[in-house]
Amino acid sequence: MKIAFDAQLLIKGDKTGIGWCAENILMRMPQYLENTYQLNYFSLGYTVEQLDNVHKYTTFGYQINECTWFHHTLYRMMWNFFYVPYSFFFRKPADVTLFFNYVIPPGVKGKKIAIVYDMAYKAYPETVRKRTRRLLEIALKKSCRRADHILTISEFSKKEIIKYLNIPEDKITIMPCGVDTTLYHEKYTDEDIDRVCKKYRIQGVYLLYLGTLEPRKNIVRLLKAYAQLKQKISDTPKLVLAGRKGWMYDEIFEIVNSLNLMSDIIFTGYVDAEDAPILIKGAMVFLFPSIYEGFGMPPLEAMACGTPVLTSNTSSLPEVVGDAGVLVDPFSVDSIKDGMEKLINSKELRMELSNKGLVRSKNFSWDVSTEVFHKVIQNNLGK
Repeated sequence: MKIAFDAQLLIKGDKTGIGWCAENILMRMPQYLENTYQLNYFSLGYTVEQLDNVHKYTTFGYQINECTWFHHTLYRMMWNFFYVPYSFFFRKPADVTLFFNYVIPPGVKGKKIAIVYDMAYKAYPETVRKRTRRLLEIALKKSCRRADHILTISEFSKKEIIKYLNIPEDKITIMPCGVDTTLYHEKYTDEDIDRVCKKYRIQGVYLLYLGTLEPRKNIVRLLKAYAQLKQKISDTPKLVLAGRKGWMYDEIFEIVNSLNLMSDIIFTGYVDAEDAPILIKGAMVFLFPSIYEGFGMPPLEAMACGTPVLTSNTSSLPEVVGDAGVLVDPFSVDSIKDGMEKLINSKELRMELSNKGLVRSKNFSWDVSTEVFHKVIQNNLGK
């Protein structure tokens, strides 16, 4: 069987959640030797360095299937209004094509699978970039109708897809995310941590948020909770906000200024992939009070590093963290503050959650995720 993957999201290099999901599935699929594999992507307008982000997979046995004469952005704009078949650009047909990023264009030959990660654009539209929300409103229902099968990443997200899009339950399979234990583990040394902290200008004990700076991550309430905690505990560790700017991030910097936290907050910008687990390992506590998550990779990665976690008691996050973290109400500044205070004040609690997190994180494996995808192909699509 020939299996194709839409590889467009890999070209730009700096990966966030969906990109890491794609990376880990692609790295593991070639173990199933009965299949052949190809990567579909539009190459027009990209640099050689960007295209190398896709070409590297040829060393794992992937064939390249590129469109060199048309731009992806233009096609994505067109397909929502005109029937322009995907097969017109990619002439090497596959038996199954997987689309990592929610939507399936028209005219894909063979069976089609989409990964739909969450329904944030429906549940909390104000937290989703307007352009993304508009695209999903136009395209997602059509994509789900085109799909022969849909993968999602948690029981919570499956229920959300059924609720908002009225998709039959038997058309959806849960493929939980995994954690890359070659990167995310507890064995980093003090020297490793000191080196990475120096790189990102971090001194002393710190609390850590790592993720995109955007409204859905609830950073404004986190900052308000931190300011309240500082008033109560003067030697509260500094708060590191690590990650690239998303959208509507200006309010975050305004809040830092208005609460007079300029000397207490460290913004690192985008953190290199190899540095992220070391930064997590070095933190006293990992903070992730997100409003809405389809899965919640950062808390899982923190647990795998042995770092105690504070996260939200909503959406998929309790499903991932279980009893291995402090769960708070993400809409309550007081709840976030109380959770942080509890963790800072109790070394015993931090040790307990560290141990529980290490155990729980072992339940989530990219090998298992890839096997779920392989079984979907065999059981549902290989006919």
